[in-house]
Amino acid sequence: MIMNAAIRQILKSPESSQLVETIKQSLADEAKSRLVFYNWVDSDTKAEFIEGKVVIHSPVKEEHWKVSDLLSSIISVFARRKKLGRIGVENVMVSLTHNDFEPDIVFYKEEKAHTFTKGQMLFPAPDFVVEILSKSTARTDRTIKKEDYAAHGVQEYWIIDPLKQTTEQYLLPVDEKAAYLPAKIYSIRDEITSPVIEGFTIPVSAVFDADSNDNALNKLLGH
Repeated sequence: MIMNAAIRQILKSPESSQLVETIKQSLADEAKSRLVFYNWVDSDTKAEFIEGKVVIHSPVKEEHWKVSDLLSSIISVFARRKKLGRIGVENVMVSLTHNDFEPDIVFYKEEKAHTFTKGQMLFPAPDFVVEILSKSTARTDRTIKKEDYAAHGVQEYWIIDPLKQTTEQYLLPVDEKAAYLPAKIYSIRDEITSPVIEGFTIPVSAVFDADSNDNALNKLLGH
């Protein structure tokens, strides 16, 4: 594993003790900064703690908002009717080992969602995550977040480009928390199926168009 190789490399170094102390101090400083972040952030502010730094996001553009509304609503209604789990939008704080993300859309299967408690503000890795691209977030969505979601067992990750109207679907290999399989990229002419949200197959156009979204929901519900 990559982590084991890194540890072995540190232990072989003549400065291994100093390196370990540096890592310990760095982690301690990060923990203090993270606590300050928790005490500062509130439900009115979309902010994340990424690699030791607070990242505050600007208000979303219309094309981002539209995608978020269409996709979250169709997943929410379908999952609720089928009793599959719970969905969160925009301000669900996902707390991972070193980073705290607020993905655009998250989905938790019922067995995980029912463990949440009243007043809970920090949540574990979801089963399904969606990030909607913007110029300011594209690099993070495709690097740090993708790697961290995979490492923490997020089984399915969608990256949606509202301008190109494409959806990238990343899936973890079965029973593995390491790296996602190569992305499948879907255009507006395609259908996409989620293996995590059981029975959820929609045309990609439903992510971008209200009429297509309504038709897809009716089909999902058997109307």
